[in-house]
Amino acid sequence: MAEAADFQGTSASPARRWLRRTGTLFAGVPLLAGLLQLPAASPAGATAQSTRQAPSGAGSVSVSVNSLTPSTPTEGDTVTVSGTVTNKGGKAVTDAHVGLRVGPLLNTRSGIETVARNSDDVQGAVGPEIDDKYSQEFERLAPGVSQPFRISVPTDELSLGKNGVYQVAVALSGQTSAQPWQQTLGVRHTFLPWQPEEADKKTRTTFLWPLISTVHTTAETGSDEQQTPVLRDDVLAKEISPGGRLDRMVALGKDLDVTWVVDPDLLASVDAMTESYEVRSEGDTTTAGRHQAVAKRWLAQVQSAVADNEVVALPFGDPDLASLAHNGTSVTGSLSHLKEATDVVVNTVEPILHVKPTTDFAWPVNGAVDPSIVKVATSAGADKVIARSDSFRETGDLSYTPSAARPIGGGTTAVVADARLSTLFQGDMTKASTTTSTVQRFLAQSLTLSLQTGRQRSIVVAPQRTPSASQAQTMAEVLKAVQDGNWSESQDLTAAAKAKPDPAATTEVPSASSYPSSLRKQELPQSAFEQIARTQDKLDKFQVILSDPSRVVTPFGRALNRGMSVSWRGQVAEAATYRSGVEAYLDGLLDQVKLIEKSETKLSGRSATIPVTVQNNLVQGVEHLTLRLTSTNPTRLEIEGAAYGEQPVTVSGGHSQSVKFTTSANANGRATVIAQLYTQDGQKYGEPVTFDVKVTEITATVMLVIGGGVLLLVLAGFRMYTQRKRAAAREVLEEKRAPDGGSEDPQNPGAPAVRLTKKSEDCSETDAPEQPSDPVPDTAPESADPSGTGERVDR
Repeated sequence: MAEAADFQGTSASPARRWLRRTGTLFAGVPLLAGLLQLPAASPAGATAQSTRQAPSGAGSVSVSVNSLTPSTPTEGDTVTVSGTVTNKGGKAVTDAHVGLRVGPLLNTRSGIETVARNSDDVQGAVGPEIDDKYSQEFERLAPGVSQPFRISVPTDELSLGKNGVYQVAVALSGQTSAQPWQQTLGVRHTFLPWQPEEADKKTRTTFLWPLISTVHTTAETGSDEQQTPVLRDDVLAKEISPGGRLDRMVALGKDLDVTWVVDPDLLASVDAMTESYEVRSEGDTTTAGRHQAVAKRWLAQVQSAVADNEVVALPFGDPDLASLAHNGTSVTGSLSHLKEATDVVVNTVEPILHVKPTTDFAWPVNGAVDPSIVKVATSAGADKVIARSDSFRETGDLSYTPSAARPIGGGTTAVVADARLSTLFQGDMTKASTTTSTVQRFLAQSLTLSLQTGRQRSIVVAPQRTPSASQAQTMAEVLKAVQDGNWSESQDLTAAAKAKPDPAATTEVPSASSYPSSLRKQELPQSAFEQIARTQDKLDKFQVILSDPSRVVTPFGRALNRGMSVSWRGQVAEAATYRSGVEAYLDGLLDQVKLIEKSETKLSGRSATIPVTVQNNLVQGVEHLTLRLTSTNPTRLEIEGAAYGEQPVTVSGGHSQSVKFTTSANANGRATVIAQLYTQDGQKYGEPVTFDVKVTEITATVMLVIGGGVLLLVLAGFRMYTQRKRAAAREVLEEKRAPDGGSEDPQNPGAPAVRLTKKSEDCSETDAPEQPSDPVPDTAPESADPSGTGERVDR
């Protein structure tokens, strides 16, 4: 009871303090007498006494510490603690007060963690309560009601001695009607770092400030010249808008000495939003993006924030190195995607941020590594791997935390972040009490670490990849407090990696069996990498036929990088949907270049031309394609003298082209023909088109009839020729028989000539053919005139 009274302390009133102490004394006297007189008390009696002594109401009041300022006090400061007390019990608490207790130094980091895990344990051993004048009284705490408190104490009154971390307990003491004696009903333990003077050798602390988001951009682009990008949602606009998560990350980080860790995909996505862009909505439709001004503002703030700090750029899309190492290396081409994601970093980050990023760091999920992860991480050119001490555990008996840098062979350095410091910012940080607890816990760990040895060390803090706005706020408060302290100084990540390694620290990479099973369950499966490889194969076939491959290679290449992103952990269904969407969109583009279906074709001769149409519905032209027409029965139907024919194909965007093939029929009947497009390397492109060619019957009779018709036409022409020749000969003969060339008759001057001329005219008029094609008569008509002398008349 006396020990309990010492723990509870007294009220601010001297009278009450005297009454409480007197009551405790008188209550203890009969109990002590009873114990002295009845040393052999029955077990039942002993149990009853123990129950009476135990603070059965302990823990019925919740104490929250919402603020402790300053976080790192020095000589002459006044420490102010504020918060709330809440009666969670069913009875009202009376005669209560809140006071401070300062416990002994916590000399070990594990001791700090033990206190943090039991921060509301009323049985925890702490020192005596500070003078009552620094406590706050409550006449009555009704059930379920919260009351605020605020206590300010000069550091001189805290009895702080040597440098280190002191445990501070904010305790509420009171009584209830069921237990009408003073007892501790609620407590909250926290930490008070005490380093009033500058340390001789400060710990160099590197704090990573991640600027990473989830996947937002699809492979789809518009058909316009600018290739308008399409975002899968509008979440990114919310994150970069004022008050959004990424907006807070930039606003908080700009005033801190940190190393920025960025995903180039995030920068590229926001940069695309500064111009025209589309957002995928329900029903597989898109709407115009409207956040260009927000995107421009955010990028300008990032440019200003990182201007004087180191920027470490991860591979594009932040690929999941562990998933790739464990499930992707057996799939051909997977490592090449990591190399491509690394190669595009400089050309993505530097034009946007106007700073040259560092690209030789790899950051596996949660800093968990094994030999296969290290091998994959360094395969793309990185020679530094950010690990974490809960994975890269010390195998020796070191009594202190060594520097982060560890040479692990092959010219590779493992930069081992401190797990206790790195994991403090997880969970809900929206409550002031949680934030305050995290800040004081971080400072306590940092100072204790610094006091472990007199040697200067380099420590790295690598928080979670995508902190919430409240978590980022807590991180910023921690950093400001550390930077204001006297035991730590800032250092960038490259300097931490180059720091002299501790020779006693382990350099052995953890085995594969030690990789956390909880993380393995969240990895991308092998089927994910197989789908990515399948999509890449289709892309390879597609790009070789395009007049401008960059319009397709760039957006799809980056989409495949995004398909391997760390952000898909815990989102198996969403990841599969994204990858399938990329492949389906590529299939749709591939189908824009195809052969038009053909119906049955009929040939009525031994040779004919068969047209096959190639359609290109892309916005750009296609080339380097070959169309092959193959006859399945070349003995019946030959194509250009062989079983198949080939012709090159070039089609402008949005057009179709007919390609003609000459065929020869050797027999009657039906022959099946297959049309297939091929790329330059002989790979099939698209689906084939199959159609039948029907060769009509060609008989000897038909050929004879055709030949006879031709012969008759020749004979008719010859007859017309001979008739005209005979007529011309008779005219010449008539002219020769006339005297003087047929001028006049001596006995009847002018008569023969006139008669002959008239005869010719009459003959011309009466015997001329009615149609130009009518034949000329073989003989001239008889004359009714008297015969001339010596003239023979034929009858």
